[in-house]
Amino acid sequence: MKKKTLVLGASLNENRYSNIAIKRLRGNEIPVVAIGLRVGVVADVTIATEKVEFKDIDTVTLYLNPSRQEAYYEFIIGLKPKRVIFNPGTENMEFLKLLKENNIKSEIACTLVLLATNQY
Repeated sequence: MKKKTLVLGASLNENRYSNIAIKRLRGNEIPVVAIGLRVGVVADVTIATEKVEFKDIDTVTLYLNPSRQEAYYEFIIGLKPKRVIFNPGTENMEFLKLLKENNIKSEIACTLVLLATNQY
C-alpha cells in the first residue's frame, strides 16, 4: 500500500515546490489529496480549498508557513496521519510538540529530497 499523502498549501503555480511535490508524488504512484488557496488540478489531483475529512492519510506534507499552520493543528491531528513532514521554511516547534503529544511522527525534511533519494 502506497502512503496516501495530503499536500497542505498546494499551489497551481508550477514554480512552487508544493506543485512540484504533487507531480513527483503522483509520478511515484503515491495517492495524493491536496488543500490550497485556489481550486484547480495539478497532475490528476484536484486541489480543495476547504478542510476535507480525508480518510487513510499516511503523511501530511506541509507547504504553509508557521503563522498559517495554527488554523490546521486540530484538523491535521484529527486526520491521525502516521507522520507530518515540515518542508524547508515550515518548521514550527509549537506544532512539533503538539504532534508528539498526539503520538504523530514528525520530520523536518524536504519531500522532494525524500522522494529523490527513495527515503519517502
